[in-house]
Amino acid sequence: MKIRCILIFSIILFAQIVTAAKYNILDYGAVENENATQAIQEAVDECHSNGGGIVLVPAGKFIIGTVTLKSYVNLHLQQGAELIGSLNRADYLVSFRRHGMILCEDAIQVSITGDGIIDGRGTAFYDSTQNHVYDEFDRNLTRQKEGYMPEGEFYSDGPIKRLPMPGMCITFYHCSQVHLTDFTLKDTPIWAIRLAYCEDVYVDGLTIRNNLMVPNSDGIHSTASRNVRISNCDIRAGDDAIIVTGFDINENTPNYSTLEQEAHTYGNKSIYTENFIVTNCHLQSRSSGIRVGYGQHPIRRCIFSNIEIYGSNRGIGIFAHDISDIEELIFSDIIIETRLHNGQWWGNGEPIHISAICRFEGFSAGQVKNVQFNNIIATGEHGLIFYGMETSQLENIRLNNVHLKIKKGMETLTYGGNFDLRPAASIEKQIFEHDIPGLYAQYVNGLFIDDLSIDWDEDLPSFFTNAIECVNVNDLFIDRLDAEQNPACNDCEIIKLERTMFKTY
Repeated sequence: MKIRCILIFSIILFAQIVTAAKYNILDYGAVENENATQAIQEAVDECHSNGGGIVLVPAGKFIIGTVTLKSYVNLHLQQGAELIGSLNRADYLVSFRRHGMILCEDAIQVSITGDGIIDGRGTAFYDSTQNHVYDEFDRNLTRQKEGYMPEGEFYSDGPIKRLPMPGMCITFYHCSQVHLTDFTLKDTPIWAIRLAYCEDVYVDGLTIRNNLMVPNSDGIHSTASRNVRISNCDIRAGDDAIIVTGFDINENTPNYSTLEQEAHTYGNKSIYTENFIVTNCHLQSRSSGIRVGYGQHPIRRCIFSNIEIYGSNRGIGIFAHDISDIEELIFSDIIIETRLHNGQWWGNGEPIHISAICRFEGFSAGQVKNVQFNNIIATGEHGLIFYGMETSQLENIRLNNVHLKIKKGMETLTYGGNFDLRPAASIEKQIFEHDIPGLYAQYVNGLFIDDLSIDWDEDLPSFFTNAIECVNVNDLFIDRLDAEQNPACNDCEIIKLERTMFKTY
């Protein structure tokens, strides 16, 4: 049924492209290799005023600052067409924040389609000879002490130093019925695509190629949106590749307000970030391949399937670091390969990470509950982490047919043997020394493990320890476990339990 619906949509969209009124940007004065912002904006404005249609970008290279899309407009990039970001920051629109190349706000039935390219030229806004660093942890709390990310060293994995730059490359705020298909987006200076307070979004066949050394160059980042489908995308990002968050417009407050939603006609009017389907994607990230969490709005009902994550600092990350809950998530048929990266990237090589720890002083994090991991094959340089707090416990976490291989990497001794829970209100919980079991769980109510295997490289250091370690776990169920402790750790156990009770039937 899903395949049939996608096929029907593709036929409808193709029919619209063939029959709709077309507004060729050349007719509005666009000239190759020159700034075409005004010409494209005039084409968009006239298309919108006439009831909608297609703004056609033909083959050729056109420089732009910020172009504002409007309702019923399809920006279509023909094969060979390239929209190239201006290197002059004055060409980018400034309102409550500086924008990037394409902005759309409070609109319906908007789309970007075609086989062309959008090139943000983001690397030009960075100094590739210097590190991007900031004060967010205490080296003395790490296993390596002053040897952890030592000052004065250039980190070969990045991130590189940010200079003044444009905003997020493509942004949709409070939009309904958004369609993004087929084009290539590359080298954005910060988030490639942001979907904020949007509803009914269809993303298919995108290729995103960001500079892996550039910090915060997320792939597709959805904030407080609902009814979103992302499929058949190939994303390489210098931060998280696909992100589902509940961020309000003001990201650094613990609570949300509905006034922002009420002030607009379109987009998500509910309090929830919900109803996501992500499938058939190929992801690489300097942080998480898939990230769910952060933000004030609760998140629920997300399905991720048939995905490959490779070369990432984390595979799947679920983060209740605000006061809102995250629930009803399913991850199925996913292959994960992670490794430790040097430099100030979040993550420590975990294939799967769940944490509930608030980033605001004096507040408790929301819960993470009702999460399934089915048919997962993972290779990484860290174990799995399920990290709840006494005041923010995880609930009903299920692993079914999960196979984990833990290996030694180039940065295992220089960065390994630590937990990374950033962002957290307490610096003691940002990055800190911790032994690494195959699976570590604490403060979980209902941990169900059925068919889990754990293999270890033979030359791992002894801070890799038990196969499974549980602390303050209620209702632990384990069946069909194929695992041993790290062979290099003589005093370790297959299963180590502390204040933990098994599930009985």
